Amino acid sequence: MVTLKQLAKELNVSISTVSKALNNSEEIGEDTIKRVKELAALYNYKPNKVALSLKQNKTKTIGVIIPNILNHFLAKVLFGIEREATNLGYNIITCISNESLDKEKQSLLLLANGSVDGFILSVAEETQVKNEVEHFKRTISQGLPIVMFDRVAHDVMCDKVIVDDFDATYNATKSLLEEQRKNIAFMTNINNLSVGKLRERGYTKAILEHSKQDPLVLKVKKKDDHQKKIKSFLKKNKTVDGVIAADSTSGIIAINTAINLGLKVPKDISVMGFASKSDSNHALPRLTTIRQHAKAIGASAAQILIHRLEHMHLNEEVKTKIVKTSLVKSKSTL
Repeated sequence: MVTLKQLAKELNVSISTVSKALNNSEEIGEDTIKRVKELAALYNYKPNKVALSLKQNKTKTIGVIIPNILNHFLAKVLFGIEREATNLGYNIITCISNESLDKEKQSLLLLANGSVDGFILSVAEETQVKNEVEHFKRTISQGLPIVMFDRVAHDVMCDKVIVDDFDATYNATKSLLEEQRKNIAFMTNINNLSVGKLRERGYTKAILEHSKQDPLVLKVKKKDDHQKKIKSFLKKNKTVDGVIAADSTSGIIAINTAINLGLKVPKDISVMGFASKSDSNHALPRLTTIRQHAKAIGASAAQILIHRLEHMHLNEEVKTKIVKTSLVKSKSTL
């Protein structure tokens, strides 16, 4: 592969002149820039990114760690990160923690050896359950900033991008109460996660403040038969006329199960849940959704990290950006 030195020798100019010409420096005349670029194109010259990163002490690469690539929301966040990073001149390297604390630690160690300038990540379920955060603090102390999104560790001083899960669920529950629903249940299969706990609290607060019923919560574990559990719950609680789902799966199964039990949606029971537009299409009638705007979350995380990387000398305070949710009404509610 041709080098700057070889280009400079053939053009009879200095290496510095070739480098500046390739970067359109105002110090170099137009004719020289043209000659340099034509020869570089002829030899298909490509800058040595490794050498450049060593010289600048920057890789222009971001490490992204997500807990589950099959999760539609997380995949869309990743799309938003990659698109925005590319627009801002950065590459990404993606690792999947598979909800494992050890895998998360390994991913941080693997990429913190000079491969990336900083990290964007969502915390693994096992990490949240065990409440272990020292690996994040160590990484930040090495000069590698972290931006957390969605599932975050509140004990770690870093930038964060979240939605207001508590407020979104509080308002969604009030929306069902305004439909004159008298017995609203909350269903979740993400109770181990920080976002799941916040959503349950939002539901509970709305019920206690604005309804005569007691909170009614169904928690589905990973090992449970999701469909069987929801069917048993609805058969046992025949007066339930509204459902708030903390996740798309629970919302879709709730609609299908209610219809299977002879209920009319939304005449007899209204259902809404956290889900994307494409998720809502898996239910008939289509699920009313609390939309999190995953791509916007990803883009914001990339913007915040890259701004911090390019302004490290300013030592700016860490911040938390809240991306507003939207309640998108569909056929599963009145």
